[in-house]
Amino acid sequence: MAAAATGLVELHDVRKSFEQKEVLCGVSFSLRKGTTLAVMGGSGSGKTVLLRIASGLIRPDAGQVSLFGTRIERMREEAMLALRKRTGFVFQGAALFDSLSVFENVAYPLREHTNMSLGEITDRVHRFLSLVGMPDSDDLLPAELSGGMRRRVGIARALVMEPEVVFFDEPTAGLDPTNARLVAELIATLRAGVCDTAIVVTHDVGFADMIADQMAILYRGRFADLGTPSEIRASSNPDVRRFLAGDLRQD
Repeated sequence: MAAAATGLVELHDVRKSFEQKEVLCGVSFSLRKGTTLAVMGGSGSGKTVLLRIASGLIRPDAGQVSLFGTRIERMREEAMLALRKRTGFVFQGAALFDSLSVFENVAYPLREHTNMSLGEITDRVHRFLSLVGMPDSDDLLPAELSGGMRRRVGIARALVMEPEVVFFDEPTAGLDPTNARLVAELIATLRAGVCDTAIVVTHDVGFADMIADQMAILYRGRFADLGTPSEIRASSNPDVRRFLAGDLRQD
């Protein structure tokens, strides 16, 4: 069922509960092409749940979710496949297949969802590994990579299908400051070409400043505020002020 959508991703009054605890209490936004939205909030604020609903990985309890102008909140998994091929998802911690080499991890979506030849797959994988600063790493296993290198491979895998929208789940979480900055700089650089539309979940305000056109602060299941980075920093909302001051509590 198609919707008259103006954004590539749109949520309207989305709600989600787990074990009678309401995690999202009516979230709405529209993500236009060429925009990177950073969704910020403390631990347990529902950021990852929101990201998974927006990408179609889980269903909301109520509300509307549109992806590329198509309502997906009640769409069957088989019907979602064509839309999902147009998106990329960078999981927290990269979520690489431990038994597969770097090359095979990045090639996996191409083998699963395209009829590309081995030569075409090889060229595409090498292009994206070079793009994320990981050339000549084909035969390495995830266990041989640093945390920052695993994130880069995860980003390459998310981008290899040349998606129209990319969803990033805490891409710098758990990294030391140097690697976190390198990953942030990579994502900022990618915005100029292969990854111009994205939703990035993070608790890191400095990282969000580097990569976002729009910021949203998720607090108690709702957006306390949504706007440009300068608008968020100038916000008079007390919950936004508390978050920017480093108070990440949700109670």
